[in-house]
Amino acid sequence: MLNLILAAALALTCDLERPSGEGGCTREAVDALPMNAIQAVGTHNSYKLAIPPAEMAIISASSPGQALALDYFHRPLPEQLSAGARQLELDLVYDPQGGLYADPLGPKIARATEPYDLAPLRRPGLKVMHAPDVDFRSSCPVFVQCLEQVRAWSKAHPEHLPILILLNLKEGGLKLPGAVQAPVFDAAAMDQIDGEIRSVFAEAELITPDQVQGRHRTLREAVAAGAWPRLKAARGRVMFALDAPPAQVARYRGERRVLERRVLFVNIEETSPAAGYITLNEPIEQAARIAAAVKAGIIVRTRADADTAEARRNDASRQRAAFASGAQYISTDYMSPDPRLGPYRTELPGGGVARPTPALR
Repeated sequence: MLNLILAAALALTCDLERPSGEGGCTREAVDALPMNAIQAVGTHNSYKLAIPPAEMAIISASSPGQALALDYFHRPLPEQLSAGARQLELDLVYDPQGGLYADPLGPKIARATEPYDLAPLRRPGLKVMHAPDVDFRSSCPVFVQCLEQVRAWSKAHPEHLPILILLNLKEGGLKLPGAVQAPVFDAAAMDQIDGEIRSVFAEAELITPDQVQGRHRTLREAVAAGAWPRLKAARGRVMFALDAPPAQVARYRGERRVLERRVLFVNIEETSPAAGYITLNEPIEQAARIAAAVKAGIIVRTRADADTAEARRNDASRQRAAFASGAQYISTDYMSPDPRLGPYRTELPGGGVARPTPALR
């Protein structure tokens, strides 16, 4: 029956968040789809604010390519969600005592000060920034603040499709005198991530590995068996995933067989018992792997653009490959064009917030 519903939805230009009611695009049919059958747009480093010109000039003088790659920014998280983003990405740094990142080096080197409130960085708790000292400005500098913004938006829009929030964990820093070195995310820091999420979101507002795994032996077996919640149950909820290299993933899992009692899904090989999510950011080179992962029940995030390159060339080839790959979440830095660079933007083919993923045709 599910295959028939999916086939009917795929035959239409159908916004899965706001079904038209025409043909197979009814609320009943859409709500019967599993949440891994959708495709939606999201944003990369969703919190990021622009680096001020004086500081950007310093970066450009030492590394022109890096300056170009960092020259993007986003609107506040609630505005992105209202514009249709259903995937966000936050970079975390550990700050067990508070204040570690409250005196950044970049403005000192540039000898220029742009208005930015550093007071939140003096509080204990996980912080959100791209890079200490040089690219630290965030629309929500404290992790809990970002979470509260998402939850408030979610409660005001309870029928939204599930939101995926990716977390990157930043460690280390610049090799310069006076630069801050972000601490390693040890076991206590990993527990703090879960704790801060659970301090904002109730269990019923989350989609967690344990919920999806259920009675299955592993998460991988569960997703292969179609255990993802149907959209009716997934609306209004948030899913978190750790988009991190193997060493950090291993620290987050600890001695667990899968991801017992953890909040985050993890970026991990498709053969792992903990496989339920994977980051595959190269939709051209990794097209076959993306399609295979989606068909195996795994949720995939890929990227439509990176490092401002596609926007500067107005090149949509990577974007087209990303949508065609079938990955459920297509990340971009350009939900709307940057007028400094040109008309490049990423939007769902056919419009709307979400459509059935082409990988399940």
